[in-house]
Amino acid sequence: MDFQSFSNKIAELDYSKLQQDAVLCRGDILTMTTLAASGHPGGSMSTIDALLTVYNVANISKNNLHDLNRDRIFISHGHISPAVYSCLARKGILPQDEYIAYFRKAGSMYEGHIERSIPGVEWTTGNLGQGLSAACGAAVAGRVCGNEFDVYVFMGDGEHEKGQITEARRFAAKYNLSNITVIVDYNTLQISGDISKVMPSMNIAASYKSDGWEVIQIDGHNFKDIAAALLKAKSCSKPVCIIAETAMGSGVSFMEHKAGFHGAPLSEEQYYEAMKELKLEPALEKYREMRKGFMWAAPHIKAENPKININQGERIIYQPDVKTDNRSAFGAALLDLVKLNKQAGNTDVVVFDCDLAGSVKTNGVEKNFPENFFQCGISEHHTAVCAGAASVNGVISFFADFGMFGVDEVYNQQRLNEINSANLKVVTTHVGIDVGEDGKTHMCIDYIGLLRNIFGFKVIAPADPNQVDAVIRYAAKESGNIHVAMGRSKIPVITKEDGSVFYDDKYTFNYGDIDIIRQGSKGAIVAYGSTLFRAVKVHEILKEKGYDFAVINAASPAYLTDDAFNKIAGYKKIFTYEDHISLTGLYSTIANMALSKKVMIDAAYFGVNEFPMSGQSDEVYDMLGLSPETVAENIIKEMGA
Repeated sequence: MDFQSFSNKIAELDYSKLQQDAVLCRGDILTMTTLAASGHPGGSMSTIDALLTVYNVANISKNNLHDLNRDRIFISHGHISPAVYSCLARKGILPQDEYIAYFRKAGSMYEGHIERSIPGVEWTTGNLGQGLSAACGAAVAGRVCGNEFDVYVFMGDGEHEKGQITEARRFAAKYNLSNITVIVDYNTLQISGDISKVMPSMNIAASYKSDGWEVIQIDGHNFKDIAAALLKAKSCSKPVCIIAETAMGSGVSFMEHKAGFHGAPLSEEQYYEAMKELKLEPALEKYREMRKGFMWAAPHIKAENPKININQGERIIYQPDVKTDNRSAFGAALLDLVKLNKQAGNTDVVVFDCDLAGSVKTNGVEKNFPENFFQCGISEHHTAVCAGAASVNGVISFFADFGMFGVDEVYNQQRLNEINSANLKVVTTHVGIDVGEDGKTHMCIDYIGLLRNIFGFKVIAPADPNQVDAVIRYAAKESGNIHVAMGRSKIPVITKEDGSVFYDDKYTFNYGDIDIIRQGSKGAIVAYGSTLFRAVKVHEILKEKGYDFAVINAASPAYLTDDAFNKIAGYKKIFTYEDHISLTGLYSTIANMALSKKVMIDAAYFGVNEFPMSGQSDEVYDMLGLSPETVAENIIKEMGA
């Protein structure tokens, strides 16, 4: 919306009607939280005036919820869901009665914290500190795609104690995301009391100013002040923070400025007293009867993402005489994808980096397509959310990092990406013990175990540069969150027994499938990623000693198709070989499937069972008993020779 159109909307605001609606919303907030006997009425009531004003001027309607040029409203303090639902109902986006009657009812879509599955809700929040990062993701996606819209972010004052907000604030200033307006509900109270006592050094206004934002301070219950601030923010050439001074529990005298009402509903007696003060008819009985009739009918519908149109391009094939690292193959495939999809009509591929472009090999995109590259600095928490939110706003997001930082450090953020039905491609290098000299603090040996806990998140660990190329092109087109993990070192190209390329241009990656790299009848060594070429060496050592073992690549170590499992289970003896914690990696996947299918297998594992020490990659493998020679020796012992 251009400035003149927005200015006209501000001029047309009916302040009397806004005041009346705010009273009605307060009544709804108190009715639903009292009925549910839980919720956060205090902050909902302090935020409602600013929230209602923004919903009245923003370019959002029931008919444009999937339009990439719509305005976005992000709610960072997701516990004010009662206020959000009441505004969306008065906007005609939600039915008027349902959200009150079914608030926090098991099976209802109107959950305690806002969910992206609700029409009009842009991002699921609850864990504080996420909203501004998500807003940045929407803003950069819009910039890359050429869409024009405004982004509003409602935030609590107490949540500014979280460091991720600082990361997001600096990112927004760096990229001059001037279409972002933050509105802070400055009621000065959080669960533990006054924010000045909980965290005395926090100065919200000074923090935004020092990071290059424009700051406007207003009375958050004065509709004319709110409107004037929004108009000023619209005209500003940099991101704006509006600090709206409010009263917790605003509108009901005995609730105002009381921290106890932050997360506690009224008693029924208090409810009737409050409704009398608001001059509204109590409605508890009406909605109580509705609530009794609620029936959970089906699982929640996932939020709808924009359709993507991606050109996967032609495979890059690395010949057996080429020795490179998987991360370089990733960088080459990524650059190719960005270049191909700059064409008109295709979905843009956007890359997010955390000060590691040279190591994770995103520097090719940085150099050749800087408009598709976002350098976030050492700000992993912000970046994980920013990239995730961008992925549901019209682009394909790749977030590249080291394994420890892109998975372990931001596990909560990745969990929220899956809850939000994001379409993020997380590519991490330096996983497993292949990190070598960087030592145990950098050895991501638990990524499979972590991500198997996030329903729907795919985990792929390709074995060589050729499989990497195929996997990256697959990930770009495949819907959903995908983690592609790879080591640090240069590794050989995996070949067939005749010496030709195994993962050639006829190969297609399918999630959960396995590849039999070497045939064998005695048993099978099942590996993936950096251990696969080592498994081939084990095969060769064993073959010389008369032991015929197959080598299997399970590049989806957290998931196997039934067919893949049956093939593995068909071997008399199975050894898993991985540079990951054994009991949460591939061995766990196979063992769990065997138990669930009631299939007896004879399996043993080679893996990581302690935090490794620093040293060259091969040395670390040797120290942990994972060198090909040691593994082969132990297999022979296990076989009873």
